[in-house]
Amino acid sequence: MSLRPRLPGEVPAQTAEVARLAFPKGCLCMRIREALGPLFADQDFVDLFPQRGQPAWPPHQLAIVSVLQFVEGLSDRQAAAALRGRIDWKFLLGLDLTDPGFDHSVLSEFRDRLVADRAPRRLLDLVLDRLQEAGLLVRPGGQRTDSTHVLATVRRLNRLENTAEHLRAALNALAAAAGDWLQRTVPADWFDRYQRRIEDYRLPRGEGPRRQYMEHTGEDCIRLLTAINDPHAPSWLPQIPAVEALRLCWIQEFFIAQDRVRMRDPKDMPPSRDRIESPYDGEARYCIKNATEWSGYKVHLTETCDAHSPHLITHVVTTEATVTDVEVTETIHGALEQSGLLAGEHFVDRGYVNAKLLATSAGSHGVELTGPIRHDITWQGKAGEGFAIDGFLIDWDTRTAVCPQGHRSVRWKPHRQQRPGYWQSNVFFDRHDCAACPVRSKCTRSKTEPRKLALAPREEHDAIRARRQLQETDQWRRHYATRAGVEGTIAQGLRRCGLRRSRYIGLTKTRLQHVLTAAALNLIRTDAWLTGTPFASTRTSRFSRLRPA
Repeated sequence: MSLRPRLPGEVPAQTAEVARLAFPKGCLCMRIREALGPLFADQDFVDLFPQRGQPAWPPHQLAIVSVLQFVEGLSDRQAAAALRGRIDWKFLLGLDLTDPGFDHSVLSEFRDRLVADRAPRRLLDLVLDRLQEAGLLVRPGGQRTDSTHVLATVRRLNRLENTAEHLRAALNALAAAAGDWLQRTVPADWFDRYQRRIEDYRLPRGEGPRRQYMEHTGEDCIRLLTAINDPHAPSWLPQIPAVEALRLCWIQEFFIAQDRVRMRDPKDMPPSRDRIESPYDGEARYCIKNATEWSGYKVHLTETCDAHSPHLITHVVTTEATVTDVEVTETIHGALEQSGLLAGEHFVDRGYVNAKLLATSAGSHGVELTGPIRHDITWQGKAGEGFAIDGFLIDWDTRTAVCPQGHRSVRWKPHRQQRPGYWQSNVFFDRHDCAACPVRSKCTRSKTEPRKLALAPREEHDAIRARRQLQETDQWRRHYATRAGVEGTIAQGLRRCGLRRSRYIGLTKTRLQHVLTAAALNLIRTDAWLTGTPFASTRTSRFSRLRPA
């Protein structure tokens, strides 16, 4: 389909008249149109369409409907029906009352174009541009970020189910692509063994029988993969995605010893970051965080938090579930700095903070990273009675350290850590000083060796020390309480926009879902700001309200 760009017109007079009669106090769609004007224009999407072909449906209308889907939690069919029958939607899109709308399948085609886009945050960025033009979004003084887990649209499978389901998925894909070849190749008993979905209750009981079943499935996998790579087989069979997924799953689960397929021990399997959890979504990963375990992804939302303006989401990033929070902090700062929306202060929880970021964020991006650093995890620091690193006087210029008993170190040895470009310094004390020390038990548990310190680079060491001291003060805790509001944003996304579950398969499509969710939440919050709706307060139980002042 080709695109013939046209400017969005004014709201037809009849549509406006009927809408105001139906909604005398206004509604979200009407207030958004009156405050922001047309949210999108065809010109914003001209690079997504070819110059020749059948005319496409106006993409600015498809974009608005795609966002409204998440404002109200609608499916494609429900959204298409709402466009045909709802006056407020026609008002926002500037359509005549008699406009018949479009078939719901057009929305899926439009999302495919957005998924292939090099700018995955396009819709959110365009909404933010409109908010800036309307004066509702300015460079914020503060922002806050938090993450939550997202469930993939696949079942959780154990190892045996996962392996057998990979084989069944490959057989189904081959049956569709090369049915005659597959019928001549596979044994007749496979039709009974793999015709139905692999369910745990159909599998054998007991560790021995289940292991035997698993290894028998592995033998079937290698037999099929060998046949696929046979010179007489069609050369394009290995390129089928389900076949490649089966090959990777086999490497993950099995190895060959003494000409027999053996099941890998859990310790010999790839880490969760590289482990395939489902044949139908190869990018979903298994993760455990505190008491929560899931297969899927993780989404990070960053919003403004100034009291005098609406709290709007300025950045969203979706990652695999195994990517830690601290790995995306620099990504968030870089993206917001590029868009001119990086705040002067960034409130985050402990997962987004490490020593390097504390030391470099102000210098590299001009942002103060406000979040707690973890406490000293050494036994001396945990006990509270031992001599932790903070109890030693460090002289970086002379490369010496003085212990709490006044003894000076005898050697300072810098060395490179496994992490690229990261240096650490080991500081050693005299063996005789430590042996004769009357408080040696508070400093080291070694019977003969002296105390050794492991110091981060100077800037990071000083940043850690300063933050640990600061975060113990009541003033800092009251200031840091600002971060808690982002949890309400995540709760709003879960309740209203279905943020917890991915609607689509794959990381790229899930990322698009979260961009649409962020744009939808911004419209909801803009409407709340326009109507003077106060920010929600933290819920307090009736019993808690009786607490004495």
